[in-house]
Amino acid sequence: MKAPVIEIFSSFQGEGLLIGERQIFVRFAGCNLNCSYCDTNDSKSEKSGKLMTVDEVCSEINKILTPDCHTVSFTGGEPSLYPDFISQVSKNLDLNIMLETNGTLPDKIDSIDKLDVVSLDIKLPEHFDGEFDENIFLNEIKSLNILMAKGITVYCKVVILPSTKIESFKEVIKKLSKNISNKRNLKIIIQPSSPLEDWKEINFRLFEYSEVVGQYFDVSTIPQIHKILDIE
Repeated sequence: MKAPVIEIFSSFQGEGLLIGERQIFVRFAGCNLNCSYCDTNDSKSEKSGKLMTVDEVCSEINKILTPDCHTVSFTGGEPSLYPDFISQVSKNLDLNIMLETNGTLPDKIDSIDKLDVVSLDIKLPEHFDGEFDENIFLNEIKSLNILMAKGITVYCKVVILPSTKIESFKEVIKKLSKNISNKRNLKIIIQPSSPLEDWKEINFRLFEYSEVVGQYFDVSTIPQIHKILDIE
């Protein structure tokens, strides 16, 4: 069994609930979406990755494992394209497993054997050029409910751009609240897009986004710390 891998590296988690924790990242090549704000464009195509076996990936992880690291994060691209591969790698590691996903492939996510933490992106219409496919949102909802029913720790990340309209943001959050079976256990992370200089004149709007989410969910606003620290 092989999967296309862009890179395997150790760094601090720069986003979401586990921000600042040392992790090993396995970045897969290939994605089923084409988001306008993507900061890993080199991982969109499967052809950009190197085909690696399960044993090769595990070997690379063990080579760079340090005492302060307890989690492997599968990212991309879209890692849920490779559920069987992730399951096999996870079985060979005595580490927590994190999945960073767009959540649009619920059946594949459901088939991953071992997951401890999932960071699931909620996509907004402004994230795409052209018409927004409503199936993206419906599949994200399905994935969230599957993960929460299994008792897996999951949180949502919503990337906001300076161009994000507050009304469309409200609509998405309201729909999310209506379709999540146990919203009390779901935290939303608002992530202002990088670079943060783009927000200098309009940073007051960040409070508005937080207030919208706070009507329905526990919420935090966290930028990409690894960009601030200038690390991968």
